Amino acid sequence: MADVYRWRLAPDGLATRRQLRALGLRPGGQDVVAEVHRPRRRRGPLVAYLYRVDRAKPVRPMTQARAAALAAAMRARRTCPNCLTEMGYCIPRSLGMCVPCHDTPPPWKDTTS
Repeated sequence: MADVYRWRLAPDGLATRRQLRALGLRPGGQDVVAEVHRPRRRRGPLVAYLYRVDRAKPVRPMTQARAAALAAAMRARRTCPNCLTEMGYCIPRSLGMCVPCHDTPPPWKDTTS
């Protein structure tokens, strides 16, 4: 069982994933060593998992292949499957298509009634 600390009371040498990333590090396969609990009034506490900074490894460098794969994935998220136009934003998953396609009624639907 990992140690549990209250909010802002974790000892030095432990960090969350985001804090590690800001330092240019990653957990590197190590297990969670502690948790920080932030209490809330009407719900369960927020939990953050902590890792040891001294066991963290450097972030892997971005290669050309990884950059190309990331660019292709983001391009796919911005391309409307309906009109095949690349939009300047990620297509909302709730709509499944770009906003102009969603707002345009289909041609077979009668809008005069």
